[in-house]
Amino acid sequence: MHETPEDLARLQRVLDDTYAAAGAHLLSIVTPERRLDAASLAARLTGVQVLHLATVTARCEPRVGPVDGLFFRGRFHFGSGQNSLRFRHIRKRPQVSGSVSHGEEFAVTVHGRAVELDMTDRDDPEVAAFHAYLIEVYGPEWENWAGDAPYARIEPERMYTFHMPKAG
Repeated sequence: MHETPEDLARLQRVLDDTYAAAGAHLLSIVTPERRLDAASLAARLTGVQVLHLATVTARCEPRVGPVDGLFFRGRFHFGSGQNSLRFRHIRKRPQVSGSVSHGEEFAVTVHGRAVELDMTDRDDPEVAAFHAYLIEVYGPEWENWAGDAPYARIEPERMYTFHMPKAG
């Protein structure tokens, strides 16, 4: 877990604000005991997660595809190819949604805005810390195969969690 107390406080505000504005149907499923707090969520999302990321085309059509989701400093981060449609969409329309689920026991959904990182700017403390995390997760060979892959983080506007352990 790489979240600071400030990261966890920011994330908890997003989680709390999201549930405060949730509709009756969602609240009937995601009851208080099925929610995760910020610290529990960050602890659950270590390493690479399959993040199903939705972007928007020029025709306002959604496109969903899996990416390596890296939860770092209380936000999802992801990469793709330099010329990928995903990043072409994001550069024009940064609105995204993403979800991670583990069976019927765990899910997190985020809606927000993708912010592309300048991975060449190692003087930026955020980029330097995320770069170190990429090496931690993938190993030093990451720099050889990742090349000039772009990365972005999702600035969450809404985030829902769900946790229901298996019975027995």
